[in-house]
Amino acid sequence: MLRGELPTLPPAEAALLAFAQTLTRTPAAVREADVAALREHGWSDPAIAHAVQVIALFAYYNRIADGLGIHSHDDAP
Repeated sequence: MLRGELPTLPPAEAALLAFAQTLTRTPAAVREADVAALREHGWSDPAIAHAVQVIALFAYYNRIADGLGIHSHDDAP
């Protein structure tokens, strides 16, 4: 795999990644159909709830770090 290339994911994982992108970039755009698509790929309601919580926490932590000007070692100016 070349640098910058994304690996091919199994359909269930790809569906979760697409959901995570929507929830992260445009949270108000998430609809019941998005959750239903995860269920169709075999994700249970508890697993979906857990994923939403993890995705939301990462967004929260990143906003705290950005707001306070905290940088990782890789991002340091």
